[in-house]
Order: sequence, then structure tokens, then C-alpha cells
Amino acid sequence: MAEKEKKIFDVSLFKRLLQYIQPYRTVFIVSLFCVIGLSLFGALRPYVLQQAIDTQIAQKKYDGFVIYIVIMLVLLLVEVFSQLLFIYYASWLGQSVVRDIRVKLFKHMLKFKMTYFDKSSVGVLITRAVTDMERIADIFGEGLFMIFSDILKMLVVAGFMLYMNWKLSLVVFTTLPLIIFATKIFQKYMKRAFEDVRTEVSNLNSFVQERVTGMKILQLFTRETTEYKKFKAINERHKKGWLKTVWYNSIFFPIAEFLSSLTMGAVIWLGGLNTVIGQTASMGDLIAFTMFIPMLFRPLNQIANKFNTLQMGMVAADRVFKVLDTDSNIDDTGTIEANHFQGEIEFDNVRFSYVKDEEVLKGVSFKVEAGQTVAIVGATGAGKSTIINLLNRFYEINSGSIRIDGEDIRAMTLSSLRNQIAVVLQDVFLFADTILNNITLNNEYITEEDVITAAKSIGIHEFISSLPGGYHYNVKERGVMLSSGQRQLISFLRAYVTNPSILILDEATSSVDSYSEQLIQDATDTITKGRTSIVIAHRLATVQQADKIIVMDAGQIVEMGTHKSLLKKKDGYYKNLYEVQFLKAETV
Repeated sequence: MAEKEKKIFDVSLFKRLLQYIQPYRTVFIVSLFCVIGLSLFGALRPYVLQQAIDTQIAQKKYDGFVIYIVIMLVLLLVEVFSQLLFIYYASWLGQSVVRDIRVKLFKHMLKFKMTYFDKSSVGVLITRAVTDMERIADIFGEGLFMIFSDILKMLVVAGFMLYMNWKLSLVVFTTLPLIIFATKIFQKYMKRAFEDVRTEVSNLNSFVQERVTGMKILQLFTRETTEYKKFKAINERHKKGWLKTVWYNSIFFPIAEFLSSLTMGAVIWLGGLNTVIGQTASMGDLIAFTMFIPMLFRPLNQIANKFNTLQMGMVAADRVFKVLDTDSNIDDTGTIEANHFQGEIEFDNVRFSYVKDEEVLKGVSFKVEAGQTVAIVGATGAGKSTIINLLNRFYEINSGSIRIDGEDIRAMTLSSLRNQIAVVLQDVFLFADTILNNITLNNEYITEEDVITAAKSIGIHEFISSLPGGYHYNVKERGVMLSSGQRQLISFLRAYVTNPSILILDEATSSVDSYSEQLIQDATDTITKGRTSIVIAHRLATVQQADKIIVMDAGQIVEMGTHKSLLKKKDGYYKNLYEVQFLKAETV
């Protein structure tokens, strides 16, 4: 990694980026021809002017002067037209490439294990998918082609200068090594500066995203002043990162401009003397060279500037490709299409850890018969929700096996497995969209009529219809327009409407009011009938009717049985939990 950072320009990374141009070869070629046209037609104008002055004005002949003016006008129009095409097609190419990479990146991220998201900052991932992508687009719109255009223009201009007057050309070329050396040093330091800038941008995005999302917590615990100070510190680092690039620019560009002006002065002085005294340079040469010098030096300055853009794009591309190269996908090599489950679930000596060598499940084994309602209870951190995560294959187990209807879930395709399992979580996530779209999640096979029928059957149609717009009511970001109980009801309907083979309720009634809880309880009785259901709950009153209760503690099953049988166990874990909860309830 250290060796890679020392490179001013990563050729292998650039080659990888160019692979995305393949579908747009025609546009790439058109842009390339426009670049060549810009360089050639721009350099021809001073040459035509030199010819006009030396053959017409200096000779006091004006019969062909109009022809030269027309030629210059045509060259100017063609140059403008080439620039118009270049700007459009180069930008179009950049946005098309970025669109393809962004789609590929998002598709890749959709398949990541939950472990990856557990360890990654949301703000950083947003930066990769949005901000960094725009920097990559700039590679084509402002970087790659512009650098090629500038280099080509310099070569063409240098060729014309040598052809017209090699002595004056040598005067001009004397300062070129100094500018090239300064440019190389400038690029080296700018690359480091831009890497720092991108890091600070990611940190800033991550910090702001998390604090805005958790604003209620900050205000509840009056942490505004503390977080404000943290933000100022991060923002200060971000400012310093950008100021470093400004400092390098403020040093380089005045030096380049000074050398350009110095060269211009030398050419005018020496060229003027040659014209008046030595007659080794014509008046046309002198005027053409005063036009050529900015055309030679300005591209060199712009190369440094455009190289900055290219460097920022390359740094962004490197970060994006690192995410694309991340191998954090669940192994989806199963071949069995699970169209419908009978619902028999079996965990056989399952061991699992989120962090290496820190087991969360320690050899868990149990069996759920098809159509049973099984409750899993235990203290926080006992491993209840982990069982649900593993059943959906959000994580890979360390050892053991999980089977549904006798088949290992790893032998099934991920999509078919998850399509047959519906989960209602305690922390409900709703998108900034309509209630209908939050329920169907844009599944084309679920119609609005299906949703209304399902809502009526579980008794929440009235509640949804009472909202402005009914099923088309926009709940805004994270469903802030609804109460926690209402969000839970929407989440429950979302699970119910898919007609799952297996239903999982993970603390589904822990944060709702008594009215909503009664609605969910009534719906639960309906939806669990004839369907395998797993209910995770802290409140034991909600699991008393379960066919089987699994009691967990510290990643192990400590008891198993019905509510009545578990209460009969002297000093039993479940009995103690039950008595403590109901003793608290009676006290209240």
C-alpha cells in the first residue's frame, strides 16, 4: 500500500477505469477527434496570421488579405464547433461511465453480509456511491481528454514554432524544463493533499449523517454543545486539507505565469532586435510567437490543474474499486428454489460469532415442527435475534447446520429462502415513500387490492384509510409522520401481505401502545394459524400460548417446553423470569 501511494499516477488503476469505456467506443473516438481538431485548428490561426502579415501587410499587398481573414474565421468557427462537441460528448461519456460503475457498486453492496455494514460507516459508503462518483466523471469531462488536448496542442504549437523560426523557438524552449520540473513536483504534493481531502470529506459526511439521524438523542441528553465542538474540529481538519491544495496552487501558478511572462519578454526583445537589426525574424513571426507562447505555456499550466482533477478522480476511483473488490458476499451457490416451505426448522449444534473467537451461539440445537408457534425468550444478549439473522442467512455460521424441511438452507438460493420468511422487527424502518410502497416494497406481484384485503383481514384498514391520501400517504424519511405503534402496524402488514411460509416476530409488540398491541395480537392469531411462527419477546405475557418456549442464556439453550411445563420447574430460569416480570407488574 505504501508503495502504491508513492506513485504519482497508478497506471493499472487507470487501465481498469478505461475498461468501462468499451461500450461507448464510438463516443470516445468522436471526443478524441474533437480534441485533435481543437489542437490543430487552434495552432493554425497564428500561422495564418503570420502569413497574412508577411505576405500581405509587410509587402503592402492587400489583394489576398481578405482570403486570409476568411480562412481565420473558418478556423475559428471549426474550433468552436469542435469544442462544443468535445464538451458535450466528453461529459456524456463521463456520466455514462459513472452511471455504470454506480449501478455495479450498488448491486455489489446489496449482496454484502450484514457484517460489512456492521463495521462500515454509512457516511463513508454514501460518499463512495455519490461524491466519489462525481469525481470519477470529472476524469473524462475535465481530466483525461483535457490533458491529452493540452499535450497535443503543445506538440502542434512547438512544431509550428520550429518550422517558422527555430531561433526564437529555442528562446521559448529554454524555460520549458523549469516549468515541467515544477509541474512534476506540484503533482506529487497535490496527490497527497487530495488523498487527505477525500479522507476528511468521508469523515465529515459520516459525522453529519450520524448526528442528523440521531438528533433526538443528542437533544434529549443535551449533547448539542459537545457535538458542536466535535463538528468544528472535523470541519477544521477538512478546511486545512483544502487549504493545503490552495497553498500548492498559490505557489505553482504564479511561478508558471512569471516564467511565461519572462519568456514573452525575451521573445519580444530578441525578436524585435532580429526584426529591426538582423532581419532573421519577420514581423509576422514576432506577432505569431506572441500568440504561440500563451498557447504553449497555458496548456502546461492547465495540465497541472487538470491533473489535479485527474488525481482526485483517481483517488475516488481507487476508493470505489476497493468497495467493489471487497469480498463480503454471502455464498449464494444454492440450487434449490424454495417455492413453499412446510415449515419444519432445525438448528443442529450451531455455533456462531460476530467477532472472531467471541461466540454468540454456543452449540444451539432445537427443532420446530411445521405449523408450530415457538417463542424464544431470554435476557438481552442471550442470542435470540442472532437465531433470526442466521435463519435468513444474513451471516454465515461457524459450524453446525440449519435445515428447513430437511434441507440445509445453504443449498437454497438466497432470494427464494428469504421470500418464504417474513420478519417483523422491533426497530421498524420505513422509507420516505407512500404507505403502499412501504408495504409492497415495489413488488409488482402485490397489488393495491391485495394490500387492502390483507389490511382488512388484520383490522388496520380503518387506521390507514383515516390518513390523508390513505394508502398513498407519504410517511417521509424513516416514517416520522407516524407513531411508533403505527409504524409497527405497517411493518406487520408488510410481512403479512407476502403470505410467508415462516413468520418471525422479533420484539414486534415491545414499543407499541395497548391499542396497537391488541391489533397486532389479533392479527398474529390469524396469520400464525397453520404457519410456522417464531416469536421473540422480553414480555413473557405475549408468549404464553406458544406451542414451545425456548429459553436462552449467554448463547445457549437452558430450558425448553410449554409455558405450563416450564413454570413447574423448581428454580427454573423461565419461572424466575416470569415471576420477576409479574411481580413488577403487580407492584406498578
